[in-house]
Amino acid sequence: MSASVLRPLRAPRVLRRLTAVAAVSALAVFPVACSSDSGSTSTAKAADKVTMSDQWIKAADSGMSAAFGTLSNAGDNPVQLVAASSPASARVEIHEVVTDGVGGDKTMRPKEGGLTIPAHGSATLEPGAEHLMFMDLKQPLRTGSDTRITLVFSDGSTTTVTAQVRDFAGGQENYAAPTSGAESPAHGG
Repeated sequence: MSASVLRPLRAPRVLRRLTAVAAVSALAVFPVACSSDSGSTSTAKAADKVTMSDQWIKAADSGMSAAFGTLSNAGDNPVQLVAASSPASARVEIHEVVTDGVGGDKTMRPKEGGLTIPAHGSATLEPGAEHLMFMDLKQPLRTGSDTRITLVFSDGSTTTVTAQVRDFAGGQENYAAPTSGAESPAHGG
């Protein structure tokens, strides 16, 4: 047989092998692509499981303010709120209020590690306790207006809520421990 006769016989054989390899490759990928389970807790985003209710922000002309409300987690695993932001403020921090063991004074400080929202549970942000601290307000927060807050979770997912601005006299906890006898800034949270 001549070489020209063998070439046509090789081409179909090579083509059949390539087709077989492609088919096996497609079958190997197909179960993975089709087995997506959107209800799986391992792939569910924290933001899809958390809602915020009764959210509000303390009215303020400048400086600082705070946001409050109840965060509820419908998921099977605890969720970690690690950050927040708002167009109303240069920074938003997750804060807690702790009582000084000596004088009983309340001191506000950033909460290490964020806020845990238990599985099928809730975490309450309230005056005198854990809250979202608005630092360096960009504009006055007027009673009755609405402000957006974006919540950021440890898995990188986010959700945005709208909170109403309300009047609130509140407790005047210290933002940081006084240094050299100087008064620390306070907020009405």
